[in-house]
Amino acid sequence: MNLIVDSGSTKTDWSFCKGREILKAVRTQGINPCHQDRETIIMIIGDELMTELDGISPADVESMYFYGSGCATKNICSDMRTLLKSIFMNARVEVASDMLGAARALCGHSEGIACVLGTGSNSCLYDGSRIVDQIPSLGYILGDEGSSAALGRRLISDCLKRQLPDEVASEFLSRYGLSHDIIIENVYRKPMANRYMAGFALFLAEKRNIDEVHNLLVNCFREFFQRNVMNYHKPWLPVNFVGSLAATFSSELSEAAESLGMTVGTILRSPMEGLEDFHAS
Repeated sequence: MNLIVDSGSTKTDWSFCKGREILKAVRTQGINPCHQDRETIIMIIGDELMTELDGISPADVESMYFYGSGCATKNICSDMRTLLKSIFMNARVEVASDMLGAARALCGHSEGIACVLGTGSNSCLYDGSRIVDQIPSLGYILGDEGSSAALGRRLISDCLKRQLPDEVASEFLSRYGLSHDIIIENVYRKPMANRYMAGFALFLAEKRNIDEVHNLLVNCFREFFQRNVMNYHKPWLPVNFVGSLAATFSSELSEAAESLGMTVGTILRSPMEGLEDFHAS
């Protein structure tokens, strides 16, 4: 039996598989070894995963593939592997970054460019086996172009700087109970400003047919391609995406790519869709 894990800071998906058959799928709260200690992670696995297994034993797992946000260094991956091995004692355990998980899900065993668009954004060049080049994400202050945080940041700025039609800006501010002071408080004085700004991307989806909003979206995605993807210097490769944001705005993504001579390939809402196929093969 294989166990495939896609872990983010918000949620973790666990898929117990035998070949292409999914025996059990469980969702727990997020696991991020950068921000959580060993005891917290063990508690999450014990309280939220083990209680849902319905007769499946950790000892039944032969191979385990854990793809996680925060699994960015050799030391973190090694510590996480040791922790998981203490629970799934008979398993061969592999721990890797969520970016490698996205690349395997999107590209399989073929060369390709893999991108993640969520609250943040990331990308890599993948050779069919490993990541061979990666432009750093740099987070929502210095980077994260094309992410929901970046879209929300641009929406807020365009509303306050009168770049959008008055009726659109008024509806946005009214719906969310926003003012200049409230926005400044949440962005500059409270924690998790990236999540705060990311929460406004849904409004853009509703208003995407308005010219100014359409242009906002295409320009934000064009910036993602220009500052990240184009630096891999492989314009003939399709650019693949994972994330609900990419699925929601697939037409605007494609328009931005085509304006720069690139092509959007596969789009998956969740990497688990492709990871189950990758490890079954």
